[in-house]
Amino acid sequence: MLHYPVLLNESINLLNIVPDGVYIDGTFGRGGHTQAILSRLSNSGRVIAFDKDIDASSYGRNNITDSRLSLVHDSFANFDQYLSNYAQAFNSNNYAIDKVSGVLLDLGVSSIQLDTDTRGFSFRLDGELDMRMDNTRGISAQEWLDNVDETVLSEVLWKYGEEKFARTIARNIVIKRKEKKITTTMQLAEIIRQSVKVGKNVRQHPATRSFQAIRIYINNELKDLQAFLDKLPNWLKVNGRAVVISFHSLEDRIVKDKFNQLASREYLPKWVSCESEEPKYRVIAKKVRASLGEVEENNRSRSAILRCIEKISD
Repeated sequence: MLHYPVLLNESINLLNIVPDGVYIDGTFGRGGHTQAILSRLSNSGRVIAFDKDIDASSYGRNNITDSRLSLVHDSFANFDQYLSNYAQAFNSNNYAIDKVSGVLLDLGVSSIQLDTDTRGFSFRLDGELDMRMDNTRGISAQEWLDNVDETVLSEVLWKYGEEKFARTIARNIVIKRKEKKITTTMQLAEIIRQSVKVGKNVRQHPATRSFQAIRIYINNELKDLQAFLDKLPNWLKVNGRAVVISFHSLEDRIVKDKFNQLASREYLPKWVSCESEEPKYRVIAKKVRASLGEVEENNRSRSAILRCIEKISD
């Protein structure tokens, strides 16, 4: 099963890697971005990589033997806990981390997760309705759909999927689950298909937005992203950069708003006698897209949007 790191060259070049720097890869996956960062580091450089998916972290431990890599099975939202206690967390008595030189997030669900029927992420494969990125904890999509209130379900479909048929889909799911438990991706996809009015020229599968919404909610994706971005300023070095690759408008809006906020002047009230502070960050890249060649090789990259910000002063 092939895995293509999205916007690999663009993201690594924008990180502007310092050979002896410390870098965070918040979404390890199959290690494509991580290995590209490691290839540009000296022996004193470090990568701390995170992934919620136990399969991804196990793959990394079994296939990448590099003493400069520390791999964590956890959400990137908790990165500060590991940096604060790096020596203890990774049995490194002679290495402590104050700040990092760069961070990289490749958000969303991976190609391998989508292509594995037992994970339940795809409506194109019939499998158990799980959808958890970390299937060692939390409740599955099936368990949630068994009990969720119709109004709450409708709100989730609208908020996280921007699904205009959210109320109809939610109502039909509640009706159908009374008749028979919804346990597979195909069952759910069919209920959604019957609930949505689709025009003749619409190419997107009717279940796309609903599957996205349920997955985001189950995995706390947007809250994790916001938590990470809120903590980031405390940990990024001067001249350090953050690169984020997102795959839908909800993620991208959070990243864009945070980067723009950091790169804006901090305007002080009129009654304060000093001038407004200059911004401590600058936006380096906005809405970088995959090339046509990359999209042809990896169709998933067609919706990818990359943004980059740099810290310019403390």
